[in-house]
Amino acid sequence: MKVILAKDVEGWGTIGDIIEVKRGFARNYLIPKGLAYEATDSNIKMVQEILRQKARKLEREKQKAVELAEKLKGLEIEIKRPVGTTGKLYGSVTTADIAEALKEKGIEIDRKKIMLRSPIRNIGAYNITIRLHPEVSEVIKVHVTPENIE
Repeated sequence: MKVILAKDVEGWGTIGDIIEVKRGFARNYLIPKGLAYEATDSNIKMVQEILRQKARKLEREKQKAVELAEKLKGLEIEIKRPVGTTGKLYGSVTTADIAEALKEKGIEIDRKKIMLRSPIRNIGAYNITIRLHPEVSEVIKVHVTPENIE
């Protein structure tokens, strides 16, 4: 029996694939669980339309990410933190701190998109990658400077 996969099924294929399976597997497992549709002309057209809409949505998201990457290009931000006598920070600079500094500059970015392996604990300049989309990323410069404590 031919079916069209409605979702990715491990070992069988990805969404939109037309595969040949045994009738019992299709009727008792794939179709009831919503993983596949019977491969009729109308179902094939429906799945193709869903895939086209998904592709258009992904292209719009990528375009927005490219526009945001243009805003971020060459951007430098400064974050002030209290420092001990050895030059180590009291606390650290995290992705949330970087996202907040970007927000102050008028750029909204989810902190999960900021690629920081570990929190910054020293004074200095750091190149931080921001992954806006699986295919689009941009590097910004973060300057961690001492805060004047009086």
